[in-house]
Amino acid sequence: MTALPVYPWRYAPEGLATRRQLRAAGLRPGGQDVVAQLERPRWRRRPLVAYLYRVDRARPVRPMTPGRRAALEKANTARRTCPQCRQDAGYVIPTSLGTCVSCAYPDTQNAA
Repeated sequence: MTALPVYPWRYAPEGLATRRQLRAAGLRPGGQDVVAQLERPRWRRRPLVAYLYRVDRARPVRPMTPGRRAALEKANTARRTCPQCRQDAGYVIPTSLGTCVSCAYPDTQNAA
């Protein structure tokens, strides 16, 4: 395995981009391998690493199909539905609680 070239943060050469940069441009890596990495130093911790992909090999993002949209809506609805009271909480239920805030803390009432 060959070592990847490492560039300092904000000094990547033209033609390389991170996943987020590709997504912002409407692209995706498209199965290509990582070609380089960026490292951002942090005080007393390991550096942050971002992997870089070639822009010329990137492919367009696949369009959202009606089936994928329906599946995504169903999954998001399940994440918002409280398993205890079966109500849509209007937010994603925290996994640390396992239920909506009203069910997790029934003695606390909103003063608003």
